[in-house]
Amino acid sequence: MTESTRQQSNSSSTAMKGLVFDEPLLFEMGSPGRAAYSLPKCDVPEVELEALLPEGEIRDPIKSFPELTELDVVRHFTRLSQWNFSIDTNFYPLGSCTMKYNPKINEVTAALPGFAQHHPYTPEALSQGSLQLMFELQEYLKEISGMAHVSLQPAAGAHGELAGMLMIHAYLAKQGAQRKKIILPDSAHGTNPASAALCGYSVVQIQSDERGLIDPAKLESMMDEDTAAIMLTNPNTLGMFETDIIKITEIVHNKGGLVYCDGANLNAVMGKTKMDAMGIDVLHFNLHKTFSTPHGGGGPGAGPVGVIDKLEPYLPVPVIEHTDGRYKLNSDRPDSVGKMKAFFGNFGILVRAYTYIRSLGPEGIKLAAEMAVLNANYIKASLQEQYHLPYDGPSLHEAVFNDKHQLKHKVSTMDIAKMLIDYGFHPPTVYFPLIVKGALMIEPTETESKETIDGFIEAMKDIARQAESSPGIFHDAPYMPVASRPDETTAARSPKLRWKPSA
Repeated sequence: MTESTRQQSNSSSTAMKGLVFDEPLLFEMGSPGRAAYSLPKCDVPEVELEALLPEGEIRDPIKSFPELTELDVVRHFTRLSQWNFSIDTNFYPLGSCTMKYNPKINEVTAALPGFAQHHPYTPEALSQGSLQLMFELQEYLKEISGMAHVSLQPAAGAHGELAGMLMIHAYLAKQGAQRKKIILPDSAHGTNPASAALCGYSVVQIQSDERGLIDPAKLESMMDEDTAAIMLTNPNTLGMFETDIIKITEIVHNKGGLVYCDGANLNAVMGKTKMDAMGIDVLHFNLHKTFSTPHGGGGPGAGPVGVIDKLEPYLPVPVIEHTDGRYKLNSDRPDSVGKMKAFFGNFGILVRAYTYIRSLGPEGIKLAAEMAVLNANYIKASLQEQYHLPYDGPSLHEAVFNDKHQLKHKVSTMDIAKMLIDYGFHPPTVYFPLIVKGALMIEPTETESKETIDGFIEAMKDIARQAESSPGIFHDAPYMPVASRPDETTAARSPKLRWKPSA
């Protein structure tokens, strides 16, 4: 790539070239005798490990184990961190995942010793503060969503789905009317069919109509007494509100079924809608998305689940209750689906979500949803001439484009996503939902400023211009990061998880 082409590919970039260190593996660093600690001489006689443990409990020595100073270790991991992208460095337009900024006050409260050092085996009498926080968080989630009861136990969104489907299964079994099928839109999150299958249900797919929504007439033709529930997402994965939601839930309820709502996209409607008024029976919340707690990198997460009154007996145990001025954990619930997680949920994440809700208050929650919708529609309106909109209905939290215009120049969605890295932005979600070929799903959330979004829009426009004028530069992009275009398929199927010293 020539220097002029490199400059052209970053003409509106927020990324800057700077000093980047070539960092070796820890196993390639250090020298014998180095140590990261200095301890006083032991005041008891030292004994060989073999005298204390059976031979089978002692691991073999690790060959070429690195011996490093504290400074070696600190510099190594600091340099590696400079290779990474994070929400603290720039914009994550990661659609359907609500990758928004986690305010630092959330971290401060979660790190308070009374929370961070509170052992889950502490007796109830000494845990009243933590139990009060969890109880009040349940009440806030009930108020925000309209659901009558909430359990904080599930550890992630998919875990909340599983809890919801288990409760549906338990409820129908109690009625003596167990059913076999679950209806799912073709735009559903991939975990939805997995959660249904884990509960023994077969999945029947309903295709979206030309609007990208569920067609009530088609649903009515599919709904029967053998269908346990429909699992839908509202707003859906195309970023649009299911405008026929009342008709949809009535159709399902009239045949004795239940309605599960995937809460992955609540960021667009929190504080603005009541899910129970739409006919939703079960709803999960992603605290690690909507309520701005750490998200990504494999966790941690929290996926509380809310239900209507008739499903309350089936909530996971224990249930947090407040009676006679005290908070307690009630596990005496014979119809419960049981325990979903050790102890009571991912407590640190619950503290962060509690802080976020208390910081914003009722009006702030509503304003956050409004700003998320405004930002998404601003991006949609600004880029609709450069990128194709397969479904051009009213958008809420995200806009879903695709690469139809760029494919004429042999530039694909993946090429666009990779080039965006050179502009200092994380790529959006790509190739999802599956009903959109070459999808680019963009969600700005409410936390991004107009200046940041304008920079992103200009970068996307510049990429579209280059796709026409210089398509050849895309196939080796990105050029700025330390690593570019890894073989992702091989990395996923044959990961190298263990370092082997050279001979």
